[in-house]
Amino acid sequence: MKDYVIFVDSACDIPQNLLNDWELKYCSLSLVFSDDEKEYHDHEIQAHEFYNKMRGGALPKTSAANMGKFCDAFEEIVREGKDIIYIGFSSGLSATCNFAREAAVEIMSRYDESKIVVVDSLCASAGYGLLVKLLVDKKNNGASIDELADFAENTKMNIMHWFTVDDLKYLKAGGRISATTALVGGMLNIKPIMKVDDNGKLVSVSKVRGRRAALKAIADMYDQTAIDKENGVVFISHGDCVEDANALAQMIKEKNGVDVQLITNVGPVIGSHSGPGTLALFFLVNNR
Repeated sequence: MKDYVIFVDSACDIPQNLLNDWELKYCSLSLVFSDDEKEYHDHEIQAHEFYNKMRGGALPKTSAANMGKFCDAFEEIVREGKDIIYIGFSSGLSATCNFAREAAVEIMSRYDESKIVVVDSLCASAGYGLLVKLLVDKKNNGASIDELADFAENTKMNIMHWFTVDDLKYLKAGGRISATTALVGGMLNIKPIMKVDDNGKLVSVSKVRGRRAALKAIADMYDQTAIDKENGVVFISHGDCVEDANALAQMIKEKNGVDVQLITNVGPVIGSHSGPGTLALFFLVNNR
């Protein structure tokens, strides 16, 4: 069986040391701030620094990884005689996966023996990262590239994403809610409960009043829908609010006995659209 690598992008919000430990190849999405011409890649700015700039009023604008970047990265790998399976950030939220698909076609046209499989994860943040971890484990157990692609396609719709945000102004800036909704919601301390839907897009499901109620609502969703409540794989990501992330993990553990395997930052590219105080929970369900 020909050797292959798993390729991802930084929107999976897996810390760089784990990306290296899992022997993943990856590319970074990027952003610029309204008051700073410098382009930052996801891992070039620390989460706390990034979110403090947002709290100070700086507005980031994000960019997908382009076709050229993927062509360069893919070509380097296929020259080593390896195939590639790229698991991409949801096409419902970014053009990144589409650029990767175009790059794959281009590189395979240049290298006749190369094989590049592109899978649109329809996942985001550490939900995308959770899918990647399952694939790493599957590869380490001997799965071929085709078996891994089938597993990814058959599993991605079982990755549940629950989100809440602390300040509605960032959703308003991204056009996800109206200015009136953001103003009234802020005055009433309304917190949205959102999920990633079957099309890989972020949608609002309900609203609660207050941060603690939002955490409880998300923890309740785990209790109601997780496939394996006691032993399942659970990831949490947060926008520079680790205390709330730890509180959510404790809620789930007290109710269900499960340990959260990874608590990580919502990276700058996704955090640009959700803001500081974002909190998200990811786990396996039968259907989203």
